[in-house]
Amino acid sequence: MDISTEVETERVVFVTEDGEPTGETGPKLASHHAETRLHLAFSCYVLRRSDRALLITQRALHKKVWPGVWTNSVCGHPAPGEALADAVRRRAGYELGLPVLDDLECVLPKYRYRTPPFQGIVENEFCPVFAAWTDRDPAPNPEEVGGWRWISWADYTQWLQDPVTDVSYWARDQFPQLKDKMPFSEL
Repeated sequence: MDISTEVETERVVFVTEDGEPTGETGPKLASHHAETRLHLAFSCYVLRRSDRALLITQRALHKKVWPGVWTNSVCGHPAPGEALADAVRRRAGYELGLPVLDDLECVLPKYRYRTPPFQGIVENEFCPVFAAWTDRDPAPNPEEVGGWRWISWADYTQWLQDPVTDVSYWARDQFPQLKDKMPFSEL
């Protein structure tokens, strides 16, 4: 299946407030709008072993949801019936060219958020958050990633506090819950 067909047929899994699948799915792109239903997603923070830096990425400018915004390493949606860890690895491979992530760990299993409208789109996600390690630089897919860089956790902390920084809602929202959790508390 070519990538354009895959994107057109990709589905999100609708869930209850507790993150339990309802049995319903919807087309990914068409499901994101001003009244987005709660659906399953994930976020992942990729850390580099050599200097314990965090990979941050800029979403491609042509993306429908939050284009051009800087965020954590990789985000996405599991396919119906797909395990979250498998979805993280699939998207890391597709978006970042990093299909093998070491020590993948769910650090916020119950994270949930709803964004204010951004260009007519509201994100409404039950979104477990993962941390993973790598020793490789990414080879990003330009359809997904507009830019990337490694940043120290201390610099990331300051960067998020700058109100001018063009960063995703969820990255700012996740930070207070992540900063005191392993492995972030040791960075």
